[in-house]
Amino acid sequence: MDNVTADIQNAPLPTAQTLRRRNHVAYQAWRFVALNVRFVTMIFKGDH
Repeated sequence: MDNVTADIQNAPLPTAQTLRRRNHVAYQAWRFVALNVRFVTMIFKGDH
């Protein structure tokens, strides 16, 4: 278990900008729409 603890402690922390993006509702809504457009495009093209 010591290996797991050491790995967690050495993991990189998110930057301030990353944290802002995670908490920004408009940014998350935009990403949600963009992802859904990609899904719909893939479904209509039949490349799945």
